[in-house]
Amino acid sequence: MNPLDEYKSKLITIAEAVGKVKSHQTLSVAMAASEPPGLLGELGNQRDRLEDVKVWVCLPLGAYSFVLDPGMDGHFFIENWFYGNADRKVHGEGRESYIPNNLHQAATKKLYATKNKVNVFFGTATPPDSRGYMSLSLGLVMEKQLIEAADLVILEINENLPWTLGDTQIHISEVDYVVENNVAITELQVTPPTEAEEKIGRFIADLIEDGSTLQLGIGGIPNAITPFLLDRKDLGIHTEMFTDGMVDLYNAGVITNRKKTLWKGKMVGAFALGTKKLYDFVNNNLGVEFQQGCVTNDPYVIGKNYRMISINTALQIDVFGQVCSQSIGFKHFSGTGGQLDTHRGAQLSNQGRGIIALRSTAKNGEISTIMPILSEGAEVTIPSHDIDTVVTEFGIADLKGLCVRDRALALINIAHPKFRDQLKSEVMRLGIVPKI
Repeated sequence: MNPLDEYKSKLITIAEAVGKVKSHQTLSVAMAASEPPGLLGELGNQRDRLEDVKVWVCLPLGAYSFVLDPGMDGHFFIENWFYGNADRKVHGEGRESYIPNNLHQAATKKLYATKNKVNVFFGTATPPDSRGYMSLSLGLVMEKQLIEAADLVILEINENLPWTLGDTQIHISEVDYVVENNVAITELQVTPPTEAEEKIGRFIADLIEDGSTLQLGIGGIPNAITPFLLDRKDLGIHTEMFTDGMVDLYNAGVITNRKKTLWKGKMVGAFALGTKKLYDFVNNNLGVEFQQGCVTNDPYVIGKNYRMISINTALQIDVFGQVCSQSIGFKHFSGTGGQLDTHRGAQLSNQGRGIIALRSTAKNGEISTIMPILSEGAEVTIPSHDIDTVVTEFGIADLKGLCVRDRALALINIAHPKFRDQLKSEVMRLGIVPKI
């Protein structure tokens, strides 16, 4: 059959596509800007015929009724690799739970634990070309692994999605059904950095030498670094997430990828999340390659890059060097994602460095983010034995190889000045360091 005729034969309505989901099944969904808003919006409309449907999501962006509506209890249960805003709101209602993971193994371990059982996959793709090939566009973290495992694959086709290169191609023959929904792509706006974030960005930039390969995490601090790198030369990108700041550095001639060890001459990542500027940049760009998360986030792959610098953010760190980036006490906030993957990978690199950045205070300056011990219930994202470099707006702490006493001193020195004496007293009172 002609590929375009095959496409037409598989084209159904959104309601018909969601109707393929049955009670007691597992539905897996593409992540972030690759999530299918039409299919997910319709899912809640069909709750009355569905019971006990397990939905796997990761960094969901939309406000969907199947998540937010308390009446969905018993109809849908959400298992989430990385929480977004809506998930934080409903976590306490008992209809959602976090999947602990490291990104490069997330799908593999989940599929192993469930004996490769995925009934349906919902994702997005570009319209097909004349040969029947489509691009999975903005997300390749675990989408291909889930597609291969699913009994039924349904893609939401959106002509506004960029055609991205690398491992993103999928043929219409590999898909069971398609729906069409030409809506605007979800954007993540860049917020201006705070004064503290600018100071952190400047400190981090001082650690980045010409020819380094970068991984930048999500949030205001990674975005704040960009203006302080405009005088660097031949930086490269090997990242989990493509961001707007990378476009700015490329356009300024700072990112050339010429010194990279792997994929020389190309920016490599697993997904893109940002504004239209980013989406236009990755569209048909021969200098940008998407690879699966099991590749981009494999620490041993990352470690092959020369002078690899991984930059991630955190919520809290204690004097042992334990980092919490995913919960506020017992309250789950986000997820591990690829933080530990890229942090460890950077330290395997020749002259590499794993950087954790955080503001020195939280709650409008009421509490210190540098603590004697993590808050009760805090989830450890990076263990103390993996810690490398920590940066706040008050300076840089190189912790690798230091004993707990010296770590405590280094971290207290970059804590907010109003908390330093209190931290010293508490560290001694607890007996962590009897004398400091």
